[in-house]
Amino acid sequence: MRIYPKLFNLLFRRMDAEQAHHLGFGTVKAVGALPAGTGLALLERVFPVRDTVLKQTVFGVDFPAPFGLAAGFDKNAEGIDALAALGFGWVEIGTVTGQAQPGNEQPRLARLVADRAVVNRMGFNNVGAEEVARRLKRRIAKPERWDKYPPVVGVNIGKSKVVPEAEAATDYVVSTKLLAPYADYLVVNVSSPNTPGLRNLQAVEVLRPLLTAVREAAAETVPGRRVPLLVKIAPDLADADIDAVADLALELGLAGIIATNTTIGREGLKSAPEKIEAAGGGGLSGAPLKARSLEVLKRLRERTDGRLALISVGGVETAADAWQRLVAGADLVQGYTGFVYEGPAWASRINRGIAEKVRSGGYTSLRDAVEAARVS
Repeated sequence: MRIYPKLFNLLFRRMDAEQAHHLGFGTVKAVGALPAGTGLALLERVFPVRDTVLKQTVFGVDFPAPFGLAAGFDKNAEGIDALAALGFGWVEIGTVTGQAQPGNEQPRLARLVADRAVVNRMGFNNVGAEEVARRLKRRIAKPERWDKYPPVVGVNIGKSKVVPEAEAATDYVVSTKLLAPYADYLVVNVSSPNTPGLRNLQAVEVLRPLLTAVREAAAETVPGRRVPLLVKIAPDLADADIDAVADLALELGLAGIIATNTTIGREGLKSAPEKIEAAGGGGLSGAPLKARSLEVLKRLRERTDGRLALISVGGVETAADAWQRLVAGADLVQGYTGFVYEGPAWASRINRGIAEKVRSGGYTSLRDAVEAARVS
């Protein structure tokens, strides 16, 4: 399966980054859509990952594996099952907004290959919460596409660009009411740099009423089930602000925090200055985030002391990276940019690598292996 890096160099890196995304994702969706579940079964055979040692329950949800796909790849709930069949432990869709929107003008996605990074200024392009809800509803109406375990689905929601900052909570509530019934967990995204004013919502005095409104809307919409609610934060927050968000999450009884989103920083990059300039503004993801994302994770772990779940994302490329995040305090780990550079076998390879690490230590569960590593 290591032929993919050659394919990337020969084909994908020569294409517009967004066109390459559509080509790659379109191929995965096409295979997954083959009749009678044959495509999904094929993907699961080619990219195996099922291993009982990887199963764990986090905020009341049973995850088959600890490494999942971060929001941003499947914005519109188009390929959840096919992506899960590639070996992702779960798929987080979105970011979905209350109103459909085209996003920013193209080109809006660029690669910095020397840094194994991506710069995006997509602008929450998506078909809107109402249409995504319809797709999720149709999907769960066809359970025969799954074998024993349906994929875990997270739903990441954000603010519509046309909605004023002062009305953000109302906009998030619109998405919540439409999408909560189909979400294994909900994520309030207030940390993308590509929607004007969005990051201002990370200030706790603004974030508190927003999260409270979303939580109440989810409870009203799904009265028989407590939908786990998480918030996603930026790596660019000052340490004091990270502490403040952690304290707020504990105060409100959130299920967890996802750390971190993309960065607006460009420090320490290997790419030539002209390449960086050509990539333009937007959020930087990939390997350059590794150190800061790990730093934020450790700070959150120390601040929350295991009282809420932490999902770590940013610069994760290998099973060793994912294991490092788990030992540092993450309950789950996500990735996206590595998918661009490593291809369809990436998730399966990471989750299998974690399983090998667990078994090599003589353990029969991921949780036991991680806890032992944390105290060693």
